[in-house]
Amino acid sequence: MNLNAVNTEPGGAPEPRLVLATHNKGKLRELRDLLRGQVPGLDVDTQVVDAAAAGAPDVVETGVTFAENALLKARAVADSTGLVAIADDSGLAVDVLGGAPGIFSARWSGRHGDDAANLRLLLDQLADVPDGHRGAAFVCAAALAVPGPGAAGREVVEYGQLEGTLLREPRGNGGFGYDPVLRPAGEDRSCAELSPEEKNAISHRGKAFRALLPAIVGALARQ
Repeated sequence: MNLNAVNTEPGGAPEPRLVLATHNKGKLRELRDLLRGQVPGLDVDTQVVDAAAAGAPDVVETGVTFAENALLKARAVADSTGLVAIADDSGLAVDVLGGAPGIFSARWSGRHGDDAANLRLLLDQLADVPDGHRGAAFVCAAALAVPGPGAAGREVVEYGQLEGTLLREPRGNGGFGYDPVLRPAGEDRSCAELSPEEKNAISHRGKAFRALLPAIVGALARQ
């Protein structure tokens, strides 16, 4: 178990039991909130950690689906740390583009993480698409992997979607990525115009993590 970055000395914080394969503190906070009070004896603030705290390696996403990438990350982190691991992969799926950008959402313009360029390219590609055909959804696959022999039989993947319609111009200053151009179904605001609480309640990632919750609780209970 590679826990060099975690305080496990006598009298220190309890040893971690679950690692989320991310460096995103927002995702870690969401997972901790989801697990709070769900597992007897689990101190979510010290025993649920991110990849950096667990000394987990960065994992190259070579899969061709969200589920494959999520499982790649969860397996690698579980093997490296000896802990139950969770990972997710997500992106935007546009109906008229056959589900693209999909797993390429973060690098649709050719430069990874350039949100403004990705968003502008997408809007340009859809400029002639009428409003009635601008359906899209944020999609997330969340995976759990348990370390040890026979671990392949203890892998679970769950999904979440946030369906909506693509606007013609960005709206709102919240969120990130494609949030300013996706208007959730039944809403008159973009995802970037919602409060963090409103977005978390309907988000694709939140739905996937909540669907995965029984498997997480079960895996931790068997430790």
